[in-house]
Amino acid sequence: MLSSLFKTTTEIEKKIGYRFKNRGLLEEALTHRSFRFEREEVDSDNERLEFLGDAVLGVMVSAHLFQEYAKCREGMLTSMRSQIASGRMLAKIAREAGLGEYLRLGKGEDGSGGRRRSSLLANALEALIGAAYVDGGLKASEKIFCEVILPKFEDLTPDIWADNPKGKLQEYAQRKWKVGPVYTVVSKEGPAHNVVFHVKVQLANGVAITARGSNKREAEIKAAKMALRKLHVM
Repeated sequence: MLSSLFKTTTEIEKKIGYRFKNRGLLEEALTHRSFRFEREEVDSDNERLEFLGDAVLGVMVSAHLFQEYAKCREGMLTSMRSQIASGRMLAKIAREAGLGEYLRLGKGEDGSGGRRRSSLLANALEALIGAAYVDGGLKASEKIFCEVILPKFEDLTPDIWADNPKGKLQEYAQRKWKVGPVYTVVSKEGPAHNVVFHVKVQLANGVAITARGSNKREAEIKAAKMALRKLHVM
């Protein structure tokens, strides 16, 4: 059991670019609260390390952007930071590293697809960064940052609305027509546990786009993206 655990943690250390001195911290970073709830002998999970890792990651991302994008103003830097530190990006990075297979999950969480859940993967990656900080300070966290986070900076765009299509459409409509877009729920279909929303966005120039999503917000975002493409402002 112990040798199996050691092999598993060694594998993830190679993938994230940092070897822990205190392997208990690595184990804690990989432990979801569902696992702790099911095991009396386990008295900690990764939520506190996630809290710390979120702050440490924010500092590292901000510092790198400040140094590398000297001509970018605050709004652009903020947008690029949100692109890198977003839950979606962190989950993508964690997924590419195969982090899900190393997590310690409760049976229910594991059975319901927890190893593939974006929020859980993103939180675990932040927990690993926090654990490295406790284990070896900022230099330790920077090793993980350089190994798995830094390569993603190549995909950044200095578009302040890059991760906010509704905001971009709002800004464009106000500037163009002095009237913002209007979103309306056209219909809902499906059972209560799996409702599909159809949302229409109406613009002042007569353009109306309808999109669907698993919730109202998702449908609005899709409609905004479609409207931006139709207006050729993506």
